[in-house]
Amino acid sequence: MNLLHANDRPGVYPDSWYAATAEPPAPFPELAGAVRADIVVVGGGYTGLSTALHAARLGYDVALVEAHRVGFGASGRNGGQVSVGQRQDQDYLEAAVGRDDARKLWEIGLEAVALVRALIAEHAIAAEWRDGVAHADWTDSGAAETRAHVARLARDYGYDKAEPLDRDGIRALIGSEAFRGGAVDWGSGHMHPLRFAFGLATAAAASGARIFERSEAVEVGPGLVRTAKGTVRADQVVLACNGYLGGLERTTAARILPINNFIVATEPLGRRAAELLAKDIAVADSRFVVDYWRLSHDGRLLFGGGESYGDRFPRDIAAKVRKPMLKIYPQLRDVRIDHAWGGTLAITRSRLPDFARPAPGLWSASGYSGHGVALATLAGRILAEAIHGDLARFDTMARVRPPALPALGPARTPMMALAMKWYALRDRLGV
Repeated sequence: MNLLHANDRPGVYPDSWYAATAEPPAPFPELAGAVRADIVVVGGGYTGLSTALHAARLGYDVALVEAHRVGFGASGRNGGQVSVGQRQDQDYLEAAVGRDDARKLWEIGLEAVALVRALIAEHAIAAEWRDGVAHADWTDSGAAETRAHVARLARDYGYDKAEPLDRDGIRALIGSEAFRGGAVDWGSGHMHPLRFAFGLATAAAASGARIFERSEAVEVGPGLVRTAKGTVRADQVVLACNGYLGGLERTTAARILPINNFIVATEPLGRRAAELLAKDIAVADSRFVVDYWRLSHDGRLLFGGGESYGDRFPRDIAAKVRKPMLKIYPQLRDVRIDHAWGGTLAITRSRLPDFARPAPGLWSASGYSGHGVALATLAGRILAEAIHGDLARFDTMARVRPPALPALGPARTPMMALAMKWYALRDRLGV
């Protein structure tokens, strides 16, 4: 089943709190007939919109095709956390690529957050940016590792914006008895992700990029993108599809696994909100299947938790997410859920993104593994620079290209889902 159509109505944003509190730009036209461009981008999320924006600024004629509406996929449905670094820590990266490239990857991760903040400011995007993302550890050993990691970032990378927290510190900050320690990173932040996507689309169009909505790519190759009603011929093709890539490019699809994640928005909590978060930060915990949460600007708890690995979202998303929410905040048992939604993202075996050139004139970036708000936005700039001739950062990212997932034919998704469920079981057992 094509995940573009498995859980959503064509061109209709999901019933999320984000969609209820964001004004989309006027619909862009559907592609019809033959179009010529310098660059054609497939996908209207952060990667695609940022590529279109930055390439247009460099003087390229850019066309972007989106199957539904801009910001329709994970870019408009995620937890809104914008975190520094890569999805893997510096110990992992140094072992994988050496200290020099690990430092380059760290600097790329810092720039990714800075770029998001700069675009919000430059284009006056009402994304409700707030500083601070906390990491909450369920175990004493995890808390010790976090303290060591914070110290290492300060010592070896000169990063002094992360603050370690002991058990009392994490309890005071996030109002839960569940955790043994953690850290808060004041260099990271959180925002309204769909408003940010809309702002990128508006900025890209104002810079000269041509955006086509309701224009699903059905065939992609070097120099060509075909939709049901039109074609775009271009010297360069950029795939920015992430979990919705499907069968458009199989060597890239072999390295990413689409998974589904879910979020709820409670009713406005009023004074109770301060009992959950003493400061207006976002939080993610240490489980393999991550729980993450923050307060909305109107005082709701936005809580994400639970995953699924098939095509379909569960029938009762609110019930699925309420369960992990109550493990952390049992005092919310009486709180009403006003919105519940799901989205499809893409993970990789290494949890590092996949930057690749599958063929001459064909570029791709995907597989952000839950760390994509910042990295996908910067990926667009990196792709535009690479097409323009500056390959340095693209090549740095490509050197950590994740390995292919097991080639199990039709059994691939069920077998990978089984492996993911094993790790989820370890979470529940506290292993």
